[in-house]
Amino acid sequence: MAIAIAVANSCFSALNSTVKCRCISSQRRNPTSQALASLTPHPANQNKKNFKKSPCTSKITTSDWKFPGRSIDGRVDVGRSQSTASKSFGAQRKDRKELQLDSKEQPVEPGNLQDAAFLNAVVKVYCTHTAPDYSLPWQKQRQYTSTGSAFMIGDGKLLTNAHCVEHDTQVKVKRRGDDTKYVAKVLARGVDCDIALLSVESEEFWKDAKPLQLGQLPRLQDPVTVVGYPLGGDTISVTKGVVSRIEVTSYAHGSSDLLGIQIDAAINPGNSGGPAFNDQGECIGVAFQVYRSEEVENIGYVIPTTVVSHFLNDYERNRKYTGFPCLGVLLQKLENPALRACLKVQSNEGVLVRRVEPTSDANTVLKEGDVIVSFDDVRVGCEGTVPFRSNERIAFRYLISQKFAGDVGEVGIIRGGIFMKVQVVLNPRVHLVPYHIDGGQPSYLIIAGLVFTPLSEPLIEEECEDTIGLKLLAKARYSLARFKGEQIVILSQVLANEVNIGYEDMSNQQVLKFNGTRIKNIHHLAHLVDSCKDKYLVFEFEENYVAVLEREAATAASSCILRDYGIPSQRSSDLLEPYVDLHGDNQALEQEFGDSPVSNLEIGFDGILWA
Repeated sequence: MAIAIAVANSCFSALNSTVKCRCISSQRRNPTSQALASLTPHPANQNKKNFKKSPCTSKITTSDWKFPGRSIDGRVDVGRSQSTASKSFGAQRKDRKELQLDSKEQPVEPGNLQDAAFLNAVVKVYCTHTAPDYSLPWQKQRQYTSTGSAFMIGDGKLLTNAHCVEHDTQVKVKRRGDDTKYVAKVLARGVDCDIALLSVESEEFWKDAKPLQLGQLPRLQDPVTVVGYPLGGDTISVTKGVVSRIEVTSYAHGSSDLLGIQIDAAINPGNSGGPAFNDQGECIGVAFQVYRSEEVENIGYVIPTTVVSHFLNDYERNRKYTGFPCLGVLLQKLENPALRACLKVQSNEGVLVRRVEPTSDANTVLKEGDVIVSFDDVRVGCEGTVPFRSNERIAFRYLISQKFAGDVGEVGIIRGGIFMKVQVVLNPRVHLVPYHIDGGQPSYLIIAGLVFTPLSEPLIEEECEDTIGLKLLAKARYSLARFKGEQIVILSQVLANEVNIGYEDMSNQQVLKFNGTRIKNIHHLAHLVDSCKDKYLVFEFEENYVAVLEREAATAASSCILRDYGIPSQRSSDLLEPYVDLHGDNQALEQEFGDSPVSNLEIGFDGILWA
């Protein structure tokens, strides 16, 4: 008996150890958001690092799925960090390692769930992914496959999670009870809201199909049923629970803060993209992520139908997805009476504008020191919250997320003790360091073996933060873009050759100037190099490092270097287009940029985090 107990205990310990290792290895640094329009950070926000996108499922247990993430909006001092633990469920398997909301349906009896028609609208998604290699930007990584869930919404379209079809090269879907897979096409992908729209052209696939009806936002304690194809089997899976909480939530994949529904029903890898139903058989949202921590259990998240409808309406309006807008300001709570008195705010309301993002339209309307007391005539509380349904309050940025790109918001402010209303155009935020690369492949430029590329979050993750350097990492986490199109261009590595002797050890350093001209972005650098007639090419880096190349020798050596390293082109295809300078001689470029924090700094066990 003693031996049996000892063996059981050792097995239990080994299991715990395995689970912990998996959680750690699956974590990815998803700096979540530069909290524009956010209030000052709260220690509780550090828990954001435990969000995980529910990985698309597969039969093989994987322990190192990574999904980028970040977001921004008129928030309450959020910061930029979601050190990742947010796994999105759409199971990933790497072989090597204006819609109607209808609520008139009758409740579905538990005994009839097996034959419920709405289950047949849920399909399994098979995706082959080929992600870019950010360290070697001229090539891609080895492909891998994953599975997830999706559901029919009518008009020949399906909904799933964006992370389920990220970097897709092929997407196939299979209906319940069928053994035929049909090719699907990705029509739109919303990274910030983690939703993707698919279409299937085959008429056979849609035979006798009944699309799901989108329901209303549920109430607390309402029953919820999650349906999908998670890890553990090939057939459809159903789990039940209740609505635990509804509030603005951090989205791990897009690193954004949008309305989310917290539930206690089990959500596992592969559930990503699957629908969540109420008792009437209506879809109330899309399963997409879970919260992993030793201190909590059974915390899953569903994208509500309000966010889904916003995504679909945006696509219908523009024939493409444009994104959720933001106000573009950093805010501070006004709980302190002395602070309110100093700002001549008579009532216990409003939030203080600490900073306005240079690239936002609010930059021409709002000023530091303004107090925002209303948005579209909805009063904003001193903690940055607004009324939400009955006896509830929600983050002020929720109102902004209801708008579309290009919409105008009426902001009530107090400036110098005088109340006034101003009109602000709302647009998606401009990221200095992007969380995702548009078009899929990163830009790069190779000059005599010196490889230049823009800094991005995927590159930081791939290179590991230790090799990036604290100063560059701080710029990535805390700097605001001064103009649209600005990038932090770095020397990623040096491909050794006689022409660049002495520079071989240089890597991951920001290049500031070329021949005395400050660099705006990598396209600007390529233009400067192409138009250079000087004898030397002079690159100036951080910490006063300088690299000098003889122009004619560098040009002559380029083809040899490309051949030796098997590189097809000296530059990415986007840099072949003519350079158009939209910014002129912006005086701001002559200032030291990229070192001004947009949020309070916190140091965690895994490095710099946004609060």
